[in-house]
Amino acid sequence: MTRPGFVLEVDDRTPPLLVHEGLGFRLEEFPQGTRVVYPPESLPTVPDVDEAIREALERPVDSEPLRELMFPGMRLTIAFDDLSLPLPTMKAPDIRGRIIEQVLTIAAEKGVDDVEIIAALALHRRMTDAEMKHIVGERVFRSFAPSGKLYNHDAEDRANLEHLGVTEKGEDVEINRRAATSDLLIYVNVNLVAMDGGHKSVGIGLASYKSIKHHHNAKTMVHSRSFMDHKHSEMHSSAWRMGRLIGENVKVFQIETTLDNEVFGRPYDTLLKREWEWSLRDQATVLGLRRGLAVAPQKMRHKMFHDLRSNYGLTGITAGAVEPVHELTVQRVHQQQRVKVEGQSDVMVMGVPYLGPYNVNSTMNPILAACMGLGYYFNSYLRRPVVREGGVAILYHPLDEGFNTLTHPSYVDFYEEVLADTTDPALIGPKFEEQFATDPWYVHLYRTSNAYHGVHPFYMWYWIAHALDHLGDVIWVGGNPKAAARMGFRSATTLRDALEMASSTVGPSPSITYLRNPPHLLADVR
Repeated sequence: MTRPGFVLEVDDRTPPLLVHEGLGFRLEEFPQGTRVVYPPESLPTVPDVDEAIREALERPVDSEPLRELMFPGMRLTIAFDDLSLPLPTMKAPDIRGRIIEQVLTIAAEKGVDDVEIIAALALHRRMTDAEMKHIVGERVFRSFAPSGKLYNHDAEDRANLEHLGVTEKGEDVEINRRAATSDLLIYVNVNLVAMDGGHKSVGIGLASYKSIKHHHNAKTMVHSRSFMDHKHSEMHSSAWRMGRLIGENVKVFQIETTLDNEVFGRPYDTLLKREWEWSLRDQATVLGLRRGLAVAPQKMRHKMFHDLRSNYGLTGITAGAVEPVHELTVQRVHQQQRVKVEGQSDVMVMGVPYLGPYNVNSTMNPILAACMGLGYYFNSYLRRPVVREGGVAILYHPLDEGFNTLTHPSYVDFYEEVLADTTDPALIGPKFEEQFATDPWYVHLYRTSNAYHGVHPFYMWYWIAHALDHLGDVIWVGGNPKAAARMGFRSATTLRDALEMASSTVGPSPSITYLRNPPHLLADVR
């Protein structure tokens, strides 16, 4: 039987605990009384994935079966989540490819031959052929890519965008023209966390900057409490309004999937175990990994981690109308990740691993590290943040300034110019965003290379606006002091040093909560 997540209180018998820090990890001794929040173990997975897909397509929620929605001569478009999900990358075959193959089989049987497949990038970088092939599979790639029927969404291709109208709040709804003018738009989703899916899929994944800027801004982000609870997130409220307008104009058939917590395969699967349950073999494995990573060159460590492929299991799949499908999806995500936590703490500790949604096959620069820790992990809560208002966040990451100029060119200028002027998200947007968003060189790199959109670093900074508004201090253990200072934070060499620095904000004997992830957890703070 799967064990649920739980909260451990550190005492004198607790062994050193594993903490991720970029391309490595450390074993940390926490003060007695520290609460450690562990995610649940993996839920049981569906016994037959292909049968589960067939069942979902034949018995959708609040919709006719997929087969009955198809007819000869129709325009069919299939969109799917890009490589930002799941993390790490799923071992082949990817669940999206398996779903798309079954959808195409039904389409062929129904005589549908006008089919296009679009990677829903939003303002993310274009995927390479190899990355695309990994997701959709060899057969789909070979059948559609050479003819240009499988491609990356281009949010800057004005000739292929369709403005569908404006919401009651004045939000422009503009999405991919092919998707907007199709008789049926099928969206294939992976819900790694509760933030994903729902109206966020089409309304953001296939949108233009003109649409996305309405909810990806500092004002909206600071009032999103949290991103993992769409009913209390201003970003999701905006996406839901826009999605409903899309639904009035486009027939959308949503397919959502949920995965278990098997994020690390061998030899890294030991990292998923609870430390006091490590066998002698596990302890030797961890020590060997630490020693090997300590002496390995940066490029080798990067390759070791980024070549990882996860043995995710499918915990559920639902298809049909967007909103009822998403409600069932969120229930499964909560079942896999939710942990009850009693009360808030003065200090919240988080280890930031090597990978986030925006550095797949690339590097995690300081801005992305901040987004992962203060955006994603800080917001992994229901009801209330883990740390009290005015409390302190302590994060582990080296904050290497190794920006990848192929994938993140605008990040360099954002880091050197914008953050040197101000780190306040509310001031950054009005002063600098339009310049970066419309810069012809950044637009060119986004459209023709593998670069994130010029505005993307702004969104990563807005992503941490809620945390910056809530916290009294942010300290990075092991972080590059120059990088920490550039972002308006402080750095410390050890946890003891960080706690001493935090004492001016939370006192000498603060309550501490450590979120022991990955894998993902969702703290339900009562």
